[in-house]
Amino acid sequence: MLGRIAAAWGFIGVFLFLGSAIFKLAVISWQLTAIDLELYHWLAMIGWVFFMGYYEGYRGFQKGFSPRVAARVHFLVENVTYKRLILAPLFCLGFFDAERRRVIFIVCLTLGIILLVQVVEHMPMPWRGIMDVGVVVGLSWGLISMLIFTLKGFYSPGCYYSAGVPDREMQAVVLK
Repeated sequence: MLGRIAAAWGFIGVFLFLGSAIFKLAVISWQLTAIDLELYHWLAMIGWVFFMGYYEGYRGFQKGFSPRVAARVHFLVENVTYKRLILAPLFCLGFFDAERRRVIFIVCLTLGIILLVQVVEHMPMPWRGIMDVGVVVGLSWGLISMLIFTLKGFYSPGCYYSAGVPDREMQAVVLK
């Protein structure tokens, strides 16, 4: 029972984290509708959206983040501890009980994202809005792929994704 609660809390926590970022950035991006954009703004936005869709959405989320989160959500069902239960979203993101390399990567990535957010917040419009449109596309792709991988993991037999937990016997989690 606690495992299912932890898994639900982990998934919902990550989903709300990404969803809130999408919402906040979409509100800022919407301000672009009140600005007369020049051709070079449109070209920059189209290029940025494709770049972020491919690198953040497809390569970052769909090929790495989403399957791992789905595996860690599934891992929680059978391997819950009180620490994992309380901090389930952070566990699913890989901040602890993961391979040392993964934890270092996640912490560095988080710090890099915080730094980039600080830089982009000081950009003038329409450039800030253009940057945010691309990020919204990438995050939305990630949110949808995370949902699909998680559902697929629980309802499709034979799905194998690595949960990235340090215990070698539990590296490949069979998602049923």
